[in-house]
Amino acid sequence: MNSKNVEFPALLTRAAKAETSADPSSVMTLLADADGPGGGFTTYRSTFTEGAVGAPAHFHTKATELFFVISGSLQVLVGDDITILDAGDFLAVPPHTPHAFAAAPGCTADVLFTFTPGMARFDYLRLLGSVMRGERDPKEIAESSERYDNHYVDSPAWRDALAAS
Repeated sequence: MNSKNVEFPALLTRAAKAETSADPSSVMTLLADADGPGGGFTTYRSTFTEGAVGAPAHFHTKATELFFVISGSLQVLVGDDITILDAGDFLAVPPHTPHAFAAAPGCTADVLFTFTPGMARFDYLRLLGSVMRGERDPKEIAESSERYDNHYVDSPAWRDALAAS
C-alpha cells in the first residue's frame, strides 16, 4: 500500500502496557483508540464475571459495533431479539440498531469490542468504570451521550431477559 493512502499509522498495543479499567463485575483492557480521516476505530477487551451486566439498551448513530467472544458466553439484545453468543462467535451491530449485552446467565464472558468508524472513546470507557465503582455520578453518562455517540433507549425485551436471569 502506498504510504500516501494510509489514514493513520500502524498501531501496536502490548498487553503489558495496555491500560485497564476495573469495576466490581468486569475488567476493560483499552487496546486502541485511533482517529483518522476515514474515521479510525476503537478496540477494547472486556472480561465479565458471572452475572455481570455489560451495557443497557442503546444505539450508535455513526459506528458499527463489532463483538467477538473470546471465551464464555455473552447474552445480547439486537433490536428486539435476544441471543447467546458463545466462544468464537462474531456479531456486527450497524448504526441505529438498539443493542445491549451482559454475561449470559450462569456464565462469564471475555469479549473483544471494536467500533468503526471510531471516535475517541477511551474517556467514555474510563467514565463507565468510575461510575460503576461509585466514584462519579451516573448522570455524567447521560450527559455524554452526544459526545460519545451512545444513545440509551428503553427495551422491555432486555428488561425481561435480565429479570429472568
